[in-house]
Amino acid sequence: MKPLLPGATLGVLGGGQLGRMWSHAAQAMGFRTAVLDPDTNSPAGLISHVHICADYLDATALAHMAAQCQAITTEFENVPAEALRQLGLTLPCAPSAEPVSVAQDRSLEKSHFVACGVPVAPHAVLHNAVDLGQVSASLFPGILKTTRWGYDGKGQVRVASKADLPAAWQQLQMAGPTICILEKRLPLAGECSVVLARGFDGQMVHLPLQVNLHREGILAVTEVFEHAMPATTEQQALQAAYEVARGLNYVGVLCVEFFLLQEGADRDALGPLVVNEIAPRPHNSGHHSIDSCDVSQFELQVRCMAGLPLMPPRLHSASVMLNLLGDLWLMQGAQPIAPAWQKVLALPGAHLHLYGKTEARRGRKMGHLTLTAATPEAARAVALQAAALLGIAAW
Repeated sequence: MKPLLPGATLGVLGGGQLGRMWSHAAQAMGFRTAVLDPDTNSPAGLISHVHICADYLDATALAHMAAQCQAITTEFENVPAEALRQLGLTLPCAPSAEPVSVAQDRSLEKSHFVACGVPVAPHAVLHNAVDLGQVSASLFPGILKTTRWGYDGKGQVRVASKADLPAAWQQLQMAGPTICILEKRLPLAGECSVVLARGFDGQMVHLPLQVNLHREGILAVTEVFEHAMPATTEQQALQAAYEVARGLNYVGVLCVEFFLLQEGADRDALGPLVVNEIAPRPHNSGHHSIDSCDVSQFELQVRCMAGLPLMPPRLHSASVMLNLLGDLWLMQGAQPIAPAWQKVLALPGAHLHLYGKTEARRGRKMGHLTLTAATPEAARAVALQAAALLGIAAW
C-alpha cells in the first residue's frame, strides 16, 4: 500500500467516543476525517470535517464515503461487516470485513482461537433446544451467552447447573431465536488485555499489558505499569494476541482480552490465562495510552490505515484509568448533576476526557479519567483519591 500522507481524508464507520478520539488523533496528524453514523449528535460526527448521517448499509451513504475517503476504519465491532466489504472493493479498510465478521460471532471467534492454538475456556455451541440435552456436566457452573450482539455484560446469563440451562436458554431467546455458547466458569484471579497494532506489511507493535477490573460486565479500572504481571504470563498473553492477529490477517488496532486463572486444576490444564474475546478496534482499556505513552492506540489506528510506519509505544508514566459512567451524574437523583471536576482536576497527574455525550444514563460511558505518576503506587494512590471524590468504589 502506498502510504497516505497528511491532507488525505480518512473515514470511520461509527461515531461514538472511540471515533471521536480517533478523529482527534488523525486531525492532530494533519488528516481530514469523515464519519458515517446515523446519529445526528454522534460524538465523532460533531468534531469531524464530514459527517454522513445515514444507516451503515445505505448505498448512497457508502458511495459518498468511498468518494470522500482514501482509507476506512471502524470504531464499533457491530457495524455491519457488509459495509466494510462494500467499501473494501475500492478502498483499503483496516480492519477488513472478514475479521470483523469473526469478532461479531462468539462461535466463530472461539473456533478461530482454537485454530490458532491459543487457550480458551471449555465451551459448547448450542444451535437449538435439542442441543441442551447433549451438554457435558463438566461445563457447569457456566455462562450462557448469545453468539451475537453481546457486549458490556449484555446477552449473557449465569447457569449454576444443567437443570438451570433450559430457563437460561429461554431467557436469551425472548428477543428472537439465537445461537448461544455455553462457557465453563473458571476460577479467576483477574483480567488483562493486549492492545496491538498490525500494519498492511504484517509489522506488529503493542501497548504495555493492561490489568483490568470489570464491574457488572463493564470495564471499571485499568492499571498499567512495567512488570505488572510475571514475565512468563505477560509473554504468553503477547504471543497469543499476536497469533490471533496473524491468523486473521488483521490490519489495524486489535484488543485481545484474557482471563487470568487462579491456582488449581483448571490452571494446571490450561495455563495461567485463557483468551476471552477480541475487539477489532481501539479498546476502553487502551485509553490510558493518550496520556501514559508516547504513541496512543488512536495514533496507531491512524498509522495502520494510512500505511505509515508503526512505532512501538513507550510507557513514560505508570497510570490508572477510571471509566466514567453516567451513574456518576445521577448519584443525587433523577436530575443529572456534574461530578466535582474542579476537585478532581486539582489532583496531580489527572487527565480528564469527556466524550461530548449530551445525556447521562446509567451504564453509559460518558468519559474516562487517567491518573499518571512516576510509580505504580503513586498512580494508584491518586486514583483512589479521585475515585472517592467521584463516588466510585475503591478496589
